[in-house]
Amino acid sequence: MSESLDQQLSSYAYLLPPERIAQAPVNPRHEARLLMAPSHADGVEAARHQTVWDLLEELRPGDLLVVNDTRVLKARLKVRRSGGGVSELLVLEPRGDGRWLCLARPAKRMRPGDQLWIDSTELTLKVVAEDPASGGRIVQFPTDCRDAESIEALLNQYGEVPLPPYIDRHDPADAERYQTRYADRPGAVAAPTAGLHFSDELLAGLQSKGVELTRITLHVGLGTFRPVETEDLTQLALHSEWIEVNASVVKAIQQCRGRVIAVGTTTVRALEGAAQMHGGVLKPFTGPVNLVIQPGYQFRVVQGLLTNFHLPKSSLLLLVSALIGREKLLALYAEAIDREYRFFSYGDAMWISPDAVLTTAQKLSP
Repeated sequence: MSESLDQQLSSYAYLLPPERIAQAPVNPRHEARLLMAPSHADGVEAARHQTVWDLLEELRPGDLLVVNDTRVLKARLKVRRSGGGVSELLVLEPRGDGRWLCLARPAKRMRPGDQLWIDSTELTLKVVAEDPASGGRIVQFPTDCRDAESIEALLNQYGEVPLPPYIDRHDPADAERYQTRYADRPGAVAAPTAGLHFSDELLAGLQSKGVELTRITLHVGLGTFRPVETEDLTQLALHSEWIEVNASVVKAIQQCRGRVIAVGTTTVRALEGAAQMHGGVLKPFTGPVNLVIQPGYQFRVVQGLLTNFHLPKSSLLLLVSALIGREKLLALYAEAIDREYRFFSYGDAMWISPDAVLTTAQKLSP
């Protein structure tokens, strides 16, 4: 019965009081609360309530942290329509020759052929086509805006940080605070939020202790934050996202003397997606992945996970359930709500510690 419930989207619902949704980050970053949950223990009795700073005690020399070094673009653009009125674009991903897939609001007011002007400027954009798969619009930007690096200057000048809709405030400090301290490669429209908890001081302390760190890139996009609408999860498909898992990451995992710990669900998706592209064996990979991770999934690379608390019925909740079990995860969420943890992007964190250290051969075997 539990297995069949695992395959129903409605089984991943929970009630969250609105006041538990974090509206601002804590300062310093590492003072966020941390729910420590061993993956091998049943129920919530073994859970401990500490802070992210306590990872200095929890992690061991030889452990390997794998982080996502994507950088969030100021991807929210206000535009004027040719028919009048102000609308909004969320710039998602390049489609070649300066054309970008964008979510448009209101979409019905932006039809193919319509001209748009970036608000308060005479810089002209054009709606080229509708995108049935996403419900978005393909928009022509200047032709030199061919990739994230080349469009970033335009977005830095005219765009805004695309905070999630459940955060109902705007603060210029978000331009810095909604980035990880190791954000390096532009291209995301949402932050890999588990990484927001790492301060420079914590990173330095972990390095001094002998905890290793390596970086993948997954540009957080539509596949991560779009709501799941498929009740029968055996039929679930997700929008693909671009990843890079390079040879240095694979080598670091092969040589890891401790545990392979993913910082965030996007890191899990990148590592497991790269392995999936090679028959279950982790090898370097650059390109799109659309891997769905839910209960029943056999992990090939990741052993432990640091993650935030995720929205009900989300693909991220499914992924964490695959690692720890749906019923246990929902019980831990109920415990976190009862203890007034802060949820979602600027909220607190959960540490799912692995059962045991696997050998390199076990980590990388198909």
